[in-house]
Amino acid sequence: MSITRRDITLSGIALATTTVTMFQTPFSFAGTSNLAKNVTRAARSLLATLSFKNRAKAVLRFEHPDREDWHYTPRSRPGATLSEMSASERAALWDFLGETLSARGIAQAHGAIKLERVLGELTNNLSFRDPDNYAIVFFGDPATADIFAWRFEGHHLSVTAMVAKGHGIAVTPSFVGANPATVPDHHSHAGFRLLGAEEDRAFALIRSLEGEAHSQAIINNRSLGDIVAGPGREDALKDFEGVPLTRLNDGQRDGIYHILGLYAGTMRDEIATSAITRIRADGTAGLYFAWAGSLEPGQPHYFRIHGPSVLVEYDNTQGGGNHVHSSWIDPKELFGRDLLKAHHRQAHSAQ
Repeated sequence: MSITRRDITLSGIALATTTVTMFQTPFSFAGTSNLAKNVTRAARSLLATLSFKNRAKAVLRFEHPDREDWHYTPRSRPGATLSEMSASERAALWDFLGETLSARGIAQAHGAIKLERVLGELTNNLSFRDPDNYAIVFFGDPATADIFAWRFEGHHLSVTAMVAKGHGIAVTPSFVGANPATVPDHHSHAGFRLLGAEEDRAFALIRSLEGEAHSQAIINNRSLGDIVAGPGREDALKDFEGVPLTRLNDGQRDGIYHILGLYAGTMRDEIATSAITRIRADGTAGLYFAWAGSLEPGQPHYFRIHGPSVLVEYDNTQGGGNHVHSSWIDPKELFGRDLLKAHHRQAHSAQ
């Protein structure tokens, strides 16, 4: 079976006309096989740079129960933390992350860590709000395994990926938070908005809706208090709510895809292109936009873009509307499960 898509340019992601043939490798990983090789090489380089102690902390067995135990709260995490790394080890870590994350994704990761220090300064609690309490952990050894997963995580930041030799790389869940959403005037980083582009685009979209489309989009007059499909609840949203893209005009649909491009665009082009192509392949009838809470910036609000191959959530409820939680999930390939199945099929067929 093959799928052909016309030329699309979205938020800097160019989708050239291409035919993707679906064999054992799931469609959404098409084009990421070479990237998986680069990620594997960078992982090996990082692990070779780490001290013996840090490497022992950073590599766990693939079947470890923590592999799907992600979270965005401040807590102790498995892996090697920034606080334990030398300058050369940190440089190798960021080089490794840059093989999966785009420049935008790296900037968001640095931004989340920067906000942890800002929050500590604003609350006068730097001992708890620790910008060095971010950890890298591998599940499976990239030096020997044909498939491995990794996670880089700390408060308000969680990036998960699975890498399979000969198949490609899968990402999500992916989470970025911002507290404060807008740094207040009296701080040296005043006005900094880590997730400002996502919020601005969503407000422009909801304000452009009229009549029945606007009414359908509003699923609650109050914001929801947090993302719904959080850690351990990744499949909590089974039903689609809000307004389907079939009810929107071309400009409004473009607005939806622009927001999706902001999320997918945190990853390297090969990953982002595969993700957006798969979302488009599902068609507009199954993609929904939903809003809850205030229509005024600075007040608690929530939005969601939900379809068979994507769930984006953005909640700005806490702190009176100045504390954001935001996530991107592919419901079909959470934690690289389809990639893992493809790897197992290949392994069994080779026996």
